[in-house]
Amino acid sequence: ADLKLAIREGYRSIEHVKRYTTTGMGTDQGKTGNVNAIGIVAEALGRPLPEVGVTTFRPPYTAVTFGVFAGRDVDDLLDPVRKTPIDVWHAHNGAVFENVGQWRRPWYYPRDGETMHEAVNREVAAVRRSLGVMDATTLGKIDIQGKDAVELLNRVYTNAWSKLAVGRCRYGLMLNEAGMVIDDGVTARLGEHHFLMTTTTGNAAMVLAHLEEYLQTEWPELEVHLTSVTEQYATVSLAGPHARDLLAELSDDIDLSPEALPHMALTHGTVAGIPARVFRVSFTGEMSYEINVPASAGLALWQAVMTAGAKYAITPYGTEAMHVLRAEKGFIIVGQETDGSVTPLDLGMEWILSKKKKDFIGRRGLRRPDLLKPDRKQLVGLLTSNPDEVLPEGAQLVERAPGKPPLPMVGHVTSSYYSPNVGRSIALALVKGGRARKGETLHAPLAAGRTITCTVTEPVFYDPEGTRLNG
Repeated sequence: ADLKLAIREGYRSIEHVKRYTTTGMGTDQGKTGNVNAIGIVAEALGRPLPEVGVTTFRPPYTAVTFGVFAGRDVDDLLDPVRKTPIDVWHAHNGAVFENVGQWRRPWYYPRDGETMHEAVNREVAAVRRSLGVMDATTLGKIDIQGKDAVELLNRVYTNAWSKLAVGRCRYGLMLNEAGMVIDDGVTARLGEHHFLMTTTTGNAAMVLAHLEEYLQTEWPELEVHLTSVTEQYATVSLAGPHARDLLAELSDDIDLSPEALPHMALTHGTVAGIPARVFRVSFTGEMSYEINVPASAGLALWQAVMTAGAKYAITPYGTEAMHVLRAEKGFIIVGQETDGSVTPLDLGMEWILSKKKKDFIGRRGLRRPDLLKPDRKQLVGLLTSNPDEVLPEGAQLVERAPGKPPLPMVGHVTSSYYSPNVGRSIALALVKGGRARKGETLHAPLAAGRTITCTVTEPVFYDPEGTRLNG
């Protein structure tokens, strides 16, 4: 149509037609596409092809397959597969894997004849009942050093960091300029001017680039050095009522008493004879310890933990069980409860927004009137009317039982699982004005005319008082 319009507009030279229509200016650079274009112009003008002429061709002169451009970057070579030092144990013990931010992570560990549902339920129950162990090596780790390290943290996190004592940890939320959540994690103070930041597995590279961009373009005056140390350390996470008991058996130089090592504290010592950095942090709501050792010693530590933990029926658990455990506690996962349009206020995390700091990335964005409206989507819990029915993640929610479309959507399901510890299905969702809807009934219309009815609740389903965190 564009070629014929050019002829009607009076263009006769094929070069003029090319410039008017931009034909041949795509990836083929003229030869492949313009041979057809020249034919159409010749036909429209009623002239032979040689008389119309050709345009200037640039390489490639003949059609090239996508495979040529892709080269060897296909199939297993398309993207690097990163494995933890403990990967060989996981594979030998039947783990089913999933890919998370290039990392190959154990998804679940089925025993003979178990379905995924059965395996995950067993793993989740074992953590609450006795003791679970997880390979948490893939969490991003950024070493932060310099006299302005605290100032950097104060600017990139929403909460305050100046008074964090050496040997203590703090959870931080990171926003973009618009006030939207982009990452979260725990950062520990190793020294006066030395911190270790952890990030989500999939966002490690993004967060490092984000920090470097601000240091190099916005705050070049800050004296801070960042180093990615994700692959330098292996991390073994113990969680459950017997976590402290097992760790005490493996270490004779670490005081694990609640007074010496409370929640959100760290210490140094040896575990199974290996120099280690031990963090008391939890993503399960149970008493938990994350043990960091040199990557080369990761497998040895894991094997020592599995051997010594046999008396507690220690159970390795994968990412799916981790998701269930954190959802029971209402803990968010960036990228699941957030999508680039979610603020801390939407998540009910007003407590993490410092009222004393002069500024932080995203503070100005959070003041926009649209982000303060009470009808924004807010994080809530959902309980289905049928406790055995699990809502599909991503399911849209409506206020009334589905009828003739269109139906106004009021939210969507962000996370949904069956919880053996709660004894029913649980879900997290973002719902318009959700916090004011507690107790209301919503509906999730699905394929084939099926509908799931659910009730809006608080987003914490297990141990809301948090007593299990301290054993």
